[in-house]
Amino acid sequence: MFRNLSIDKFTLKKIIKELKKWRAPATILLSLYIPPRRPISDVLNLLRQELSITDNIKLKRTRDAVQRALNAAIDRLTSVQNVPKNGLVIFCGEDTMTRGFVCLMFSPPEPVPVFFYRTDKWFHLEFLEPMVEEHNVYGLIIIERDAATLGLLKGGTLRVLDEIEGYIPGKHQRGGQSQRRFDRIIEQMVDEFYKSVGDRANRYFLPLLEEGKLKGILVGGPGYSKDDFVKGDYLDYRLKQKIINRLIDVAYQGEYGLREMVMKAKDILKDQEYVEVQKAIEEFKIHLAKDDGLAIYGEEEIKQALEMGVLKILLVHEDKEEYDALIEKARKTGCKVYIVASNLPEADWIKKTFNGIVGILRYSIY
Repeated sequence: MFRNLSIDKFTLKKIIKELKKWRAPATILLSLYIPPRRPISDVLNLLRQELSITDNIKLKRTRDAVQRALNAAIDRLTSVQNVPKNGLVIFCGEDTMTRGFVCLMFSPPEPVPVFFYRTDKWFHLEFLEPMVEEHNVYGLIIIERDAATLGLLKGGTLRVLDEIEGYIPGKHQRGGQSQRRFDRIIEQMVDEFYKSVGDRANRYFLPLLEEGKLKGILVGGPGYSKDDFVKGDYLDYRLKQKIINRLIDVAYQGEYGLREMVMKAKDILKDQEYVEVQKAIEEFKIHLAKDDGLAIYGEEEIKQALEMGVLKILLVHEDKEEYDALIEKARKTGCKVYIVASNLPEADWIKKTFNGIVGILRYSIY
């Protein structure tokens, strides 16, 4: 019997998010990871052995719940002849408070790394979570003489990590030797400020580099501060090697400044999800303003466009889970689907004005 059990990262994210909510007062939630090439018969034998000893569980409610989970897992596995190329994962159990019973079996988007079986008070998701983490992460630094913002561009989200302020006095007016002494003091203060920014950047970005996730570092800011910071010995040498050569002129600090820097570097970051989502939103806004019939919104209208095969881009707010079926259908038809993270500037506008779903047509149908 052949069954397509494979899921993509988008679906896996939703599963992880939901299963994290499940809790039980006893060890009744079953988690089972089966790596590729593990014989199904071996796993079934293990589960049947586990089932045979459940009669030793004294508390009837716990015993019944564990037996139900094991029987459900056995039932799912007997419908499969061979473990898929990425392995299998099974979660079975009941939330004794409110959620009822669940039993999921699927093949994840990356190979299952270990054989693992356990019943616990929660589902063990730690082997799946690395599969949905974004591996192409960019560190962001906006630097000037007395202020800095550190941020992270990760998939479709941009996050402020730290905002740092220093106190650097203005120009001294006296002139002469007093002026030169004062200038040296100011330069020392600037140097100390840059060191503090570099130290914090090292703490944030080095772990990502060591995990193999840091793809690059963007540095921006007004004037010559960014050049002085990059040329100085303020960042760990390994991070300096990750700095993208083109430094970017940015007028602002904080989240607004980070967004400005990222969009000015969109040619460098052309495959980054955040940039692609922003570009799609801008395209939707342009078509909406032109009233050229290419901007579309409303669930029924988007469904119709999908049926006709004319939907080019679909944008869905991350909170709108009721559109999951539409998203899946759009992906199958070759439509580009973008999930709008809630921290994007236009996310709230899309959510409140258009109920969280908009699109762009290949050509006008009205």
